[in-house]
Amino acid sequence: MSYYNTIEQEGLAEFKERGSKFLAYSFPFAHAGLLKPILQKLKKEHPKAVHFCFGYRVGVDGNNFRSSDDGEPSGSAGKPILGQIDSKEITDVLIVVVRYFGGTLLGIPGLINAYKSTAAMSLQVVPFVRKPILHKITIQFDYTQQNDILTILKIYGCVIISQENQLFSIFCVGIPLERKEEVIYKLKNLRNVEVS
Repeated sequence: MSYYNTIEQEGLAEFKERGSKFLAYSFPFAHAGLLKPILQKLKKEHPKAVHFCFGYRVGVDGNNFRSSDDGEPSGSAGKPILGQIDSKEITDVLIVVVRYFGGTLLGIPGLINAYKSTAAMSLQVVPFVRKPILHKITIQFDYTQQNDILTILKIYGCVIISQENQLFSIFCVGIPLERKEEVIYKLKNLRNVEVS
């Protein structure tokens, strides 16, 4: 597998059930450190809401995910939200469902349906994009060779993750997996270029 599917823009959907209102926000989500500021922003926007349940999945190995019921009965909110992300086979996605309580208890099956439906609707309003899985390398080189290196990186669709320019330049680069051998071979053929 050399590609994964994700979203690049935010989505919003609304679902109403017996007086309760559910708002699902879907976000492109690169790492867990982004969760707290997103939740704080939503809590500021919805001070009267009672629950902020979420699910996210990050990365392509399948091991980085989390869900929260935020006070709803166990398994009635976070798991159904995460289930929608997984059913679409996407990653690097966070969905937060904000609930305004309408006075009528929905029961666990009703909650599962509401959270699942709202999460699914928020993913229907955003396009999915296919991205290459990247292999990370570090390139150290004399700054006079920067143009040659940038040309190779551009031709093969590589992504510069970070760069330092001093006497020597250091680039941290993501190479699409299927082009890894070619790119490393081309870079190593340049004089005074270290690839690790």
